[in-house]
Amino acid sequence: MSDIIQLLPDHVANQIAAGEVVQRPASVVKELLENAIDASATNIKLIIKEAGKTLVQVIDNGKGMSQTDARLSFERHATSKIKKAEDLFNLQTKGFRGEALASIAAIAHVDLKTKQENSELGSYIKIEGSKVISQENIGTSIGTSIAVKNLFYNIPARRNFLKSNTIETRHIVNEFQRVALAHPSISFSFYHNENEIYNLVASNLRKRIVAIFGKKTNEKLVPIKEVTDIVEINGYVAKPEFAKKKRGEQFFFVNDRFIKNAYLNHAVTSAFESLLSNGFHPTYFLYLTVPTKSIDINIHPTKTEIKFEDEKTLYAILRSTIKHSLGQYNVAPVLDFERSASFDTPYEFKNKKSTTPSINVDQNFNPFKAETQKPLNSPFKKETSAQWESLYTEIDLDKIEVKSETINPSMFSEEKQNSKTYQVHNKYIVSSIKSGIVYINQNLAHQRILYEEFLENITVKDAMSQQLLFPLEISFNKSDIELIKDIKEDLENVGFLFDKILDDTIVVKGMPVTIVESQITIIIEQLLEDIKNDIPDASFSQLDIMAKSLAKSLAIKTGSKLDLKEQEELVNKLFSCKQPDLSPFRKTTFVTINIDEIDKKFNN
Repeated sequence: MSDIIQLLPDHVANQIAAGEVVQRPASVVKELLENAIDASATNIKLIIKEAGKTLVQVIDNGKGMSQTDARLSFERHATSKIKKAEDLFNLQTKGFRGEALASIAAIAHVDLKTKQENSELGSYIKIEGSKVISQENIGTSIGTSIAVKNLFYNIPARRNFLKSNTIETRHIVNEFQRVALAHPSISFSFYHNENEIYNLVASNLRKRIVAIFGKKTNEKLVPIKEVTDIVEINGYVAKPEFAKKKRGEQFFFVNDRFIKNAYLNHAVTSAFESLLSNGFHPTYFLYLTVPTKSIDINIHPTKTEIKFEDEKTLYAILRSTIKHSLGQYNVAPVLDFERSASFDTPYEFKNKKSTTPSINVDQNFNPFKAETQKPLNSPFKKETSAQWESLYTEIDLDKIEVKSETINPSMFSEEKQNSKTYQVHNKYIVSSIKSGIVYINQNLAHQRILYEEFLENITVKDAMSQQLLFPLEISFNKSDIELIKDIKEDLENVGFLFDKILDDTIVVKGMPVTIVESQITIIIEQLLEDIKNDIPDASFSQLDIMAKSLAKSLAIKTGSKLDLKEQEELVNKLFSCKQPDLSPFRKTTFVTINIDEIDKKFNN
């Protein structure tokens, strides 16, 4: 029998490796930004076009590479970061596997320009699908510029699995924010389709957070700091009143590397115990510095998962540190046994002698005696009053007229007799029909009603708006502001009115009549999250997602008590809908039970 095992060609092996390292354009952004940081760059520029599908380019002012290094950087497992296996447990750099550039070059067109400080000329290499097309010496600035074009051009199936430009851009923004937050001392700029999204100057951590997430963030932050033999913790958590329903603004960094860790996230959440409303999540930016030998970051190709040597101790330290900081800054109630200066004796009374207050008592005062004149030596003033016996007089109850209201026995029964609906457990509305009984889920039914109303308002007619007495300012990060600008017209068609939209703030002056002012921030945040996660390319689909999100946020909740009029109105509106049997999210709104089914229950 002939041999069947064979070595894969290099270009095929690179494409397989690319499947692990490069999942989407954001993966390329992460690898290139980290390479620039490893090159000691102090200024890094990110340029993308068409959500990175057409172009991802990173330009830095780092050390650059020699001609030989530039060519070797595209070979598999070629790296300057490690030389022996022991180095894997003492890593100080970002990229160390030597797979990133080789994987990227296997599935894209790559142009690399690089130059070292002491070199007169730099190197220019052009690669397409792992093949070196050209390599030459050119004049270029110190540092490295690498442009990745036409990602997945030779793997159409992978390209087809990419999401819409909005979703892919969101992933790129997330990666950019993570890298920028981990390195506040480096200047970063970010351009998408020639529009500047971020321009971050070198600063400290607090200023970097504010620059990314908006000026209003500054007042929300509570500093966290703790130094132990096991870990050093720095960073900030947001005050509980600024918690959000979305999980987006939660960042863990270990040795300046962004990580995801559900166990440590639980430590933070438990520190906020009893301070957050149900369904809300704390915002935090936490930086852990641990000995490199106590962690293993080589357990996942994307290097976002880390294995800790003593995770339970880290959990306890992190939780107690956050609880202490929340109490120290009067965010959470604590027992404070330190002496307060407010209890100290004022300076002007420090040497004064205390005096006993004098008390004057009127020995002749008798409350049960008619008083016509108050004694001269009495310090009290008492008005002349009638004899105390006059306070108690006999009242003839027969002479008192009381206006009574006749209670009609039918007052309570008539409404129930004429009622066509009943509410069960504040969740279902039950109504009789000719063939039997219908059970309506009030929340899902109201979602369907609002969904069709919003969709009609957006696409056909103008919605009713109510003016706010005082305009409401809401803070968002820059990427959310860009999305709000894109959907501004659609939001206005729903009923929102905007006074102005700034770089990190929107000013709302009007809202749909169906909502209350306290819901505005929550609804807009939820809407943005739904759009970023679910929006396809088609513009109508964007409107559809908006209508669904608003309907879900504003629908009558399970547990809400409805009076008979509200029940009947809900039923009538539901069966006036174009598709009353399904909610916007394809869930059944009502079920019917016919008489035959009921009869069978009693005939068994």
